[in-house]
Amino acid sequence: MDYQEAWTFLNDLQFFKIKLGLESMTAFLDSLGNPQRQLKFIHVAGTNGKGSVCANLLAILSRSGYRVGVYTSPHLTSVRERFRINDDYISCEEFAEEASAIRRILAGRQITYFEFTTALALLWFARRRVDLVLLEVGLGGRLDATNVVSPLIGVITNVAMDHEAYLGNTLAEIAAEKSGIVKTGVPLVSAIAPDLGREVLSRICREKGAPLYILGRDFQVADRADGTWTYRGIDSEMVFDGLRTNLLGGYQLENSGVALAVSELLARRGFPVNPAVIGPALSQVRWPGRLEQFCLTEPGREKFTCPAGSTEMSVSTFRRYLLDGAHNPAGVESLARFLEDGQGYRDLVMIWASMSDKDFRSSLARIIPLCRKMIFTRPEAERSATHSQLQESLPSDFRDRGLATADVAEALAQARSLTDGRDLIVVAGSLYLVGAARRQLLGEIV
Repeated sequence: MDYQEAWTFLNDLQFFKIKLGLESMTAFLDSLGNPQRQLKFIHVAGTNGKGSVCANLLAILSRSGYRVGVYTSPHLTSVRERFRINDDYISCEEFAEEASAIRRILAGRQITYFEFTTALALLWFARRRVDLVLLEVGLGGRLDATNVVSPLIGVITNVAMDHEAYLGNTLAEIAAEKSGIVKTGVPLVSAIAPDLGREVLSRICREKGAPLYILGRDFQVADRADGTWTYRGIDSEMVFDGLRTNLLGGYQLENSGVALAVSELLARRGFPVNPAVIGPALSQVRWPGRLEQFCLTEPGREKFTCPAGSTEMSVSTFRRYLLDGAHNPAGVESLARFLEDGQGYRDLVMIWASMSDKDFRSSLARIIPLCRKMIFTRPEAERSATHSQLQESLPSDFRDRGLATADVAEALAQARSLTDGRDLIVVAGSLYLVGAARRQLLGEIV
């Protein structure tokens, strides 16, 4: 297969729905020669923040001289975003080569989209002989296709309500599913809140003899008045002052802190990190589509940093955008707090979509009071909630703020017509929506 044929073959696998369980994945990897056994992993689970932790770790480890494979999901604009080694995404040719090998081994057997991409990542990383792999869980943990590895270190960023149809209807049930990545004797790092989820995670770690390191208890992060922050490590002598993160949102300090704690533990396992790279690495981390802020004169033009205060540019000539993948109540709460924290805009117009299996009612109730208008659209007709479902889920006092459009391009055009450069256009509610909007505004990531 060439790249287009490989992409089409993979895309067709989306007709096979989510399938939780490890038996088929284990058997399939065995037929591929078990590439995972040639690799060393940091396995990253959690409700939110998984990708940001991976991005921070990649910046630190690659600048320390390691070849680091990174597997994340979902992608925003191209499936190739899921697979990278240091700063390089998988090439079209390598993607086609690995996909063709997998299809030959399949010989007509059924496999899910995520199982296919996970196998492709493991094959590619093994062939390229990377030093470490940052492996992000797709859904949950216990029965996720990535849970076939034996990692050096595990990570559970946090636990909140999400994917209830698959993971359970209580925090304890969801925590138990995510804690399924805990392996006997393997240390685990977490920023989990002091709630029932932490009780579940702590119990499972005790039962498996897995050392547990928790943010706020075993390592610390703290804001400073000058806009920098401090990390105090698991090792009491490991202190970094004057750190800056390039990612927006106060919660990113937690993700950066988790990454630094993992780097401490990696040093104990033969992968020392150069302390001199920590500050520069964290200050340059990028994670597209997560509180990503920029200005454009029009879609398709080069983005630029939004002007602060008065500007010689006419406010009619450019628009301010914020793209954020918030798609569950915890993520939307973080987005709402960020917007309330004085971002310097006049009015807010939001473009919103939700997958039909999400708790969009509580998310909309939290975010709609901040909006002058909310434009509903559908990036994926099959899985997205309908305009009428979203409109009816708005609190009754705010339903007159809801609008609807047929597609993402039309939603962006409508938002532009309702705003000028003093306002803020936010795209949120679904990573699929953020990806579609980002493609319209900025083009492909790779």
